[in-house]
Amino acid sequence: MHILLLEDDVELGEAIKHALEQQSYAVTWLTDGRNGANALPDASFDLILLDLGLPGRDGIDLLQQARRAGIKTPILIMTARDAPEARIRGLDMGADDYLVKPFHLGELAARIRSLTRRAQGLVDNRIEVAGLVLNLGTTDVAFRGECITLTRREFAVLRILMERAGRIVRRESLESSVYGFDTVVDRNAIEVHVHWLRRKLSPELIHTVRGIGYMMPREPKCPPSASAHD
Repeated sequence: MHILLLEDDVELGEAIKHALEQQSYAVTWLTDGRNGANALPDASFDLILLDLGLPGRDGIDLLQQARRAGIKTPILIMTARDAPEARIRGLDMGADDYLVKPFHLGELAARIRSLTRRAQGLVDNRIEVAGLVLNLGTTDVAFRGECITLTRREFAVLRILMERAGRIVRRESLESSVYGFDTVVDRNAIEVHVHWLRRKLSPELIHTVRGIGYMMPREPKCPPSASAHD
């Protein structure tokens, strides 16, 4: 999941970014409302964390801009504005959730998972595909009943492929979702993660679509004619 974090408090922004990256999220962090306005239409973001008191452009203005432009990305407001009227206004203008500062980072992570479940139609934190079970809350992974140890990046790649099982995921989309925009990435980084996932799980679970990206079928089967393993 690629998260856009719009927060001008440096200490809080650093804490949120670090905490979410430890849970395998890619985070792009901006501190100015004008830069945030330019970033909103980027389709690579799966969730937006929005502070209301941003310099340059107020968060409410950004929320209105996003919804008027038809941007459906879930938006979670983070603010010290705790009056009931402020909460009602934010939610009525299109925010999906409203979190009052100060808050516990664990609660923020739980709310992100809740929004993720809602967006994907899940009833709990588990994603199940082809004998694989991935728990969004604990980051545990099991394959055919056996617990599998993955690195943070491997977990992130696997999560994206499982969430989009049956569909081709472009390599560039994987890269931006796993690393965000603030990290210099080796040209073959995604290929390396996929290689190790195949070794730890099964070669048949992830198919390469040459020149495009990767796909995880809903059930293990031979790759389509346009695909081949690395």
